[in-house]
Amino acid sequence: MEWRDEGIILGTRRHGETSAILELMTRAHGRHMGLVRGGRSRRMQPLLQAGNRVDVIWRARIDEHLGMMQVEPVTFAAARLIEQPVALYGLQLAASHLRLLPERDPHENLFETLAIILEHCEDALIAGELLLRFEVMMLEELGFGLDLKRCASTGSEHDLTYVSPKSGRAVSRDAGAPWADKLLFMPPFMVSSSVRATSLGEIIAAFRLTSFFFSRHVWEPRAQKPPEARDGFLNAVTRSLPKSVTSLSESGSRR
Repeated sequence: MEWRDEGIILGTRRHGETSAILELMTRAHGRHMGLVRGGRSRRMQPLLQAGNRVDVIWRARIDEHLGMMQVEPVTFAAARLIEQPVALYGLQLAASHLRLLPERDPHENLFETLAIILEHCEDALIAGELLLRFEVMMLEELGFGLDLKRCASTGSEHDLTYVSPKSGRAVSRDAGAPWADKLLFMPPFMVSSSVRATSLGEIIAAFRLTSFFFSRHVWEPRAQKPPEARDGFLNAVTRSLPKSVTSLSESGSRR
């Protein structure tokens, strides 16, 4: 068995005295593990750092085996990411989410989104928005997708302001007004990819929304806790933004 692909390194762990087990998110083969002989050498250690993008060849006698990986650099990003808490926690959070998926299941859209996140981590507000969209995609891939395109009550595609905690469907401002205290607030940027997040309040409200559905459908059924990197990421975003952006809007602080 053999294939060649492009991957983003999620992590490594020691194996024996000289080798390492590499964990990658690949474009066509999903999250994949493999043994890298000599992975702990001085030559290989700088390459096998989380966040680096590599060209990988995987070989095994049969498909079920761990297999051997041979990697060559495409982009060295680890050093840049380590210097930026938003990027470092963002990568850790994305990796935690990807580990919820079965190993070796292809998810090219998640690979592409992760690559975009790592390219735009210098801007904390953009990084927060991209990670939020990544979480929405993860819920979809796990089978618990949200319907944010039209109002569950009226079918309208305009002024969508809330999400029903029961159905995961959007609700318009007028239709949801009588039950606003029981609905989850949805910032405008979640409705359309052409709308940008404008404040920390919107980012926090959006992560509160996805957290509700991750807890209900993923973390609690699996007896798991939210990833520690999630709080670390939001704290890093908060510290990185100017005061004019970090002030919580009234809408962003609502449930």
